[in-house]
Amino acid sequence: MRIQVKLFALLREIAGTDTVALEVPERANTGQALHELSQHHPALQPYLENVRLALKMDFVDEAASLAEGDELHLIPPVSGGT
Repeated sequence: MRIQVKLFALLREIAGTDTVALEVPERANTGQALHELSQHHPALQPYLENVRLALKMDFVDEAASLAEGDELHLIPPVSGGT
């Protein structure tokens, strides 16, 4: 099945795009999607263990189930402010 992965901040810069179309197996979970993404964009791999995952307007963990057409958001850690 096909999903979209939305990348933000440093992840977007490394991948050179803000959206990646990804083919994952039927009944895949978000952890499997991260694995597939790291295979297509190996430079992202060191950063993927520290991202927050969001699906359908909620934060989820790597066990969350995916469905055809889902949009998975990868949100890297942020800092700043005083």
